[in-house]
Amino acid sequence: MSYAQPILIYWEDTDAGGIVFYAYYLKFMERARSEGLRSLGIEQQRLRESSGGIFVVSETSLKYHRPARLDDQLLVTAQLRQVGTASLIIEQRVLSNPEQKSAPEDLPAQALLCEGTIRIGWVNAASMRPSRLPASVSTVFERITQRGTPPAVASQQ
Repeated sequence: MSYAQPILIYWEDTDAGGIVFYAYYLKFMERARSEGLRSLGIEQQRLRESSGGIFVVSETSLKYHRPARLDDQLLVTAQLRQVGTASLIIEQRVLSNPEQKSAPEDLPAQALLCEGTIRIGWVNAASMRPSRLPASVSTVFERITQRGTPPAVASQQ
């Protein structure tokens, strides 16, 4: 899975200092991961209904490089790095969007703002105990890791 999601920064995303609140980068990454899965035909609500399982975040590691500010346009990427029997590791990056019309002069096009890895595990929704990924999901990821897929870019914000 290789996916990119544009994000526009709104007033509600910023803190008292006028920069994006640090925890919101996780929210933006979640959106990119969810849309990346959706682009592969993996719709999480439908999957829960059919299998009784859900993805949960079990581990995160982030590094912040530069702040994003009000009205910035970002590009959040999700790249599948590892597939296990019950979990995935996804590398994610938050970049300044190179198509932004009014980028600050000191910010290079597509500057790295934040990066990290997220491990998502598959659990039984009722018990919250880990279980194997459903065969339908494993098949999609096997196909991707064997031949790779071109990056998908969302057209909405």
